Amino acid sequence: MQKTSSRLLALLSLLQARPEWGGDDLAERLEVTVRTVRRDVDRLRALGYPVATDKGPGGGYRLRPGSQLPPLLFDDEQVIALAIALQSTAHPAIAQDADRALATIRNVLPPRLRQRIDALHVTTVRPPEPEASPTLALDLLTTVSSAIQRHEELRLDYTPQTETAPLRRRVEPHHLVAWRSHWYLLAWDLDRDDWRTFRTDRMTPRTPTGPRFSPRQVPGGDISTFITSRFRGSDGTDLAWPCQGEVTLDLPAAEVIPHVADGIVEPLGPTRCRIITGSWSWTALAAGLGRFDANLRVIGPPALRQACATLARRYADATTTESGQLDTPDG
Repeated sequence: MQKTSSRLLALLSLLQARPEWGGDDLAERLEVTVRTVRRDVDRLRALGYPVATDKGPGGGYRLRPGSQLPPLLFDDEQVIALAIALQSTAHPAIAQDADRALATIRNVLPPRLRQRIDALHVTTVRPPEPEASPTLALDLLTTVSSAIQRHEELRLDYTPQTETAPLRRRVEPHHLVAWRSHWYLLAWDLDRDDWRTFRTDRMTPRTPTGPRFSPRQVPGGDISTFITSRFRGSDGTDLAWPCQGEVTLDLPAAEVIPHVADGIVEPLGPTRCRIITGSWSWTALAAGLGRFDANLRVIGPPALRQACATLARRYADATTTESGQLDTPDG
């Protein structure tokens, strides 16, 4: 039988690998009794791991979100993936935090994994931007995103470009979007009784947040049309692409925005975002979206789905040999 300490680590690893486990399943995997599983779960709780118990015949155990981040277990490949992701951080606002996180992980690694991490030298080159991006305050974006999800009014101090002193505003936040090199909040301005966009680097939210509100319908029902109409022609450029589509991408919005020059990026969570952008042809739009090394889902329109399907067939044909077999790399 495993020692208690190693058994606790094995139990924690199982709880992290699946949303929910039955007591009998855990006992079988750990080769202990159900009673021992219950005792080990209590030990994990004492160490700060929020393990929830669902009672009843179909009940079980699951890790739930807690108020603090407990120690986590990663396998070798997960550690390597984390190291690559941290070194590939593109946004300057989180590059320093990413370096600190990588150093923290490296200090606790066994020599075999530390050597693999040290052998990784990833350099991310960002394309030139028309203007310098302001420092991104992650805590500000978190505050705004939380208010959007909870449908709570925001009280904020906002300094428009033409003003020197901040103005007090009360808004109903609806969407946090990225346009070119800046983040914007699309909100209903309660004092002006109209829709407004606020650049996040010019706003300072006040606490606590206000009362809850019922979400309003964005004019025209389309965020892209509304946002682009606000910025169209602001730099002397007509941003109305003849082919415009919408997709979701399994990447953080902060990693995507530097690569979307003319479009909208909206975070849908810490590792997922929505992109609304365009091009001069559907094929060019599909190819441009395919450059992201992540899972992609086309929301619409049908012409973009068809262009993606056409490119998929062309790429598949390009990788087959004369015998009809896929041409795979040697080794």
